[in-house]
Amino acid sequence: MQTGPGYYPRRRVFETAVPPRTTAHLLAIVGDDDVDRFRRALGRAREALGSGTLWHINSTAEGGGVAELLRANLGYLAGDGSRVRWAIFEGDPGFFQITKRIHNRLHGDPGDGGELGTEERAHYDAVTRRNAEGLASLVGPGDVVVVHDPQPAGLIEGLVAAGTHVVWTCHVGVDHPNDVTRSAWDFLLPMVAPASACTFTRASYVWDGLDRDRVTLIPPCIDPLALKNVELLPEQREAIMAISGLATPRADGDPSFERPDGTDGRVVRQADLLQVAPVPAGAPIVTQVSRWDRLKDPLGVLRGFADEPALGDAHLILAGPAPSSVADDPEAEAVLTELREAWGALPLRLRTRIHIASLPTADVDENAIIVNALQRRADVVVQKSLAEGFGLTVTEAMWKRRPIVAGAVGGVLEQIDDRVQGLLIDPRDLTAFGEAVGSLLADPARAASLGDAAHERVRERFLPPQYLAANLEVVAAVAGGGLNPP
Repeated sequence: MQTGPGYYPRRRVFETAVPPRTTAHLLAIVGDDDVDRFRRALGRAREALGSGTLWHINSTAEGGGVAELLRANLGYLAGDGSRVRWAIFEGDPGFFQITKRIHNRLHGDPGDGGELGTEERAHYDAVTRRNAEGLASLVGPGDVVVVHDPQPAGLIEGLVAAGTHVVWTCHVGVDHPNDVTRSAWDFLLPMVAPASACTFTRASYVWDGLDRDRVTLIPPCIDPLALKNVELLPEQREAIMAISGLATPRADGDPSFERPDGTDGRVVRQADLLQVAPVPAGAPIVTQVSRWDRLKDPLGVLRGFADEPALGDAHLILAGPAPSSVADDPEAEAVLTELREAWGALPLRLRTRIHIASLPTADVDENAIIVNALQRRADVVVQKSLAEGFGLTVTEAMWKRRPIVAGAVGGVLEQIDDRVQGLLIDPRDLTAFGEAVGSLLADPARAASLGDAAHERVRERFLPPQYLAANLEVVAAVAGGGLNPP
C-alpha cells in the first residue's frame, strides 16, 4: 500500500445536505432587538449576494462542534429561503495528523511533537489540490465561501483567484501565544491572508500579521431546538440512559423522541462502556461530555474525581463519541486507551463509581438525545479543558440550567463569570477541581442559582439569531465590496 507525504487517497471535497428549518420558534426565544438585527442582516446579505450562493466548508459532517454549529444554523438560513450549501473537505490519515498538530499548536501545545516542515507542507498541499479540483465544479464567481479552521485553509487562494469572496473562520486559539502557537500561524498565514475577512471567537485569538480591519469577533452558539438541547421528561431521560447502559431500567421509561423531520425515533443502541455496573437510581452524577482529546483532559477529570474524598457517593460519567466517528481527530483512540488503563489501575471502590462511555454515533439523532439525557441527569457538569477555543458543551449545559465547573481558559472565560454562572478553576489544579465539584453537590440551592444565571446568559448571547446576524453582516460586507481581498 502506498503511503508517505506525497500520497493521498483518490477522494475530493463532497457536498452534504442542508435540510431547511423554520426560525419561527427560534426567534420567539430571543429579544426584539436580536430579532430585528437578524432580519436586517438577512436582507442585506441576500441583496449583496444577488444570484450568488453562500457556501460553508469544513472537514467533517459529523462529530465536533463545528459540524454541529453548521448543521443547525445553515438549516435556519435554508428555511428562510437563502441559497446556502455545505461542502466537506476530505483528507487522509496523514493529512489529519498534520492538521491535528496544527490544532494543538494553535492552543499553545506541541501535541505529538512532530514537524510542520517541507514534507508536511507538501502533503497538506497535495490533499488541498485534490479537494480544490472537486470544489471547482461547485463554487462559482460571486459566491461567498466561509472556510472553517486549518483543514481547508489551503483552498482560500484558489477560491479568491476564481472570483469568489472568502471568509476564513478560526474556532480555536489561546490567550497567551507562545513560540509553539506562532509556528502554526507561520504555517497557515500565507494561506489565510488572501481572505476578504477573518472571524475569531475571542480577541486574544487574533493572530499577529492579520489586518485587524478585516477581523470580526463572533462567538459560536447552540441551537436550543436541537435534539441535544430540547426538554426531556425525567422518565424519558432515565429510559434513554438505561438503554445506553448507564442507568438501571425503570418500568415507566420511554426512550422515544421526535426527529427534526417529525418522524419517530427511539434510542436502541448501547454505548461502548467501561464500568463495573450502571449508575444506581438516585445517585449524584458528575458528567463531562467531550471528544477524546488530551486538551479536554478526561484523564485529569478522572484523577481529580478519584482523589476528592468529599465525592464519596457521587458517580462520574466521562462520555464522548466513538473514536472512529471523528475523521479529523486521529488521537482519539490513544486518549481513550490511556483513560481506560488509568481506570483499570484504580481500586474497585473507585472503579464502581466511574463510568467511561463511547456513545453510539451510527444515528446522529440518537447520539444527540443521549448526550441531552446525560447532561440533564447530571447534578454537576464539568469541562476541565486545558485549552478551549469555545466550549459548546459548556453552553449546552448552561442552557439546561446545570451547575458547571470548568477550566478558566479560552472561550470559557467569555461564557462564564466565576461564581455567577458557574465555577471556574485552574484546570491543572486537581484538588481545586474536586473541591469545586464537591461544593456544588453539597449546596443544591447554590447550584440551582448558578444554573438559572447560566441559562439567562445563553439566552442573551449565545443563540442562533445573534450568531447568524453577526455572520450575515460579514457576508454582506464581503459580497457587497465593503471588504475586498488584500
